[in-house]
Amino acid sequence: MRRWLVLFLPLLLLSGNVLAHPALWQAKAGNSTVYLFGTVHLLPNDTNWRFPALDQALTQSQSLYIELTDDDQASMAALVLRYGIDSAHPLSSQLSESDNTALAKAAQLAGLPGGASTLQPMKPWLAALTLSVAPLLKAGLDPAEGVDKQLKAQMTRAGKPVLGLETAEQQIQFLADLPNPVQVAFLRDTLRDIDKDKDELLTLIDAWKQGDVAAIAKLENEELKNQEPALYQELLVQRNTAWANKIRSLLKQPGTVFIAVGAAHLAGPDSVQAQLARLGIAVQQD
Repeated sequence: MRRWLVLFLPLLLLSGNVLAHPALWQAKAGNSTVYLFGTVHLLPNDTNWRFPALDQALTQSQSLYIELTDDDQASMAALVLRYGIDSAHPLSSQLSESDNTALAKAAQLAGLPGGASTLQPMKPWLAALTLSVAPLLKAGLDPAEGVDKQLKAQMTRAGKPVLGLETAEQQIQFLADLPNPVQVAFLRDTLRDIDKDKDELLTLIDAWKQGDVAAIAKLENEELKNQEPALYQELLVQRNTAWANKIRSLLKQPGTVFIAVGAAHLAGPDSVQAQLARLGIAVQQD
């Protein structure tokens, strides 16, 4: 599930008080500029990820687009109840005996209150995300310190509008609409990798800190493309294409806009930048 966290709930681990310099791009057309910046969504509060070119781009921008603006706790809880709970089909009834044994062990390793019983009313996709995220929250990482949250707060203080590229419901539906056998396969993949997630996330974050887009693509997008090509098209390529068309529209209007999305969307041959190039729009890395 590591790759799904990057695409939807990229709760990525940064450790220590280190200076990051993630990649920043810009597209220009006449009097219009759009900045593109890859984000991670869960950070310790002592992580220094800002740099002068980023600060300048934010100062120049009249508005900010992030993936979601309606992801407050109450709204997300309501959506999880609507799309992620199925009390009529307990999770254990969808798994083999060995899977259920692994589920109990994973819940214990994740420090999940109530253990595996807490997962029973959840659909497989939600159980998988819960098991992936719980250890990171237990380690003290704060969702309020995510890059998108900090950018939103900064622009709001400056009196600039913050808009969403998608809604929370749309993002949750991407996972909830997956066929149940695919959801169960994702859960099994999570159970197999429960001991490795933290190390893999640290490797990915090292690439993000260094602005190593090729490494991000290799770690995340290539794995998804090879293992689940249809989902790669639906969850990454189609969304990147939609966002590229949005950017094309923004470039027809004068002004400067800052767009911040999950780092995996700005990496690889099907990235937002690649989709823009197919539309005849050049993107330059700052």
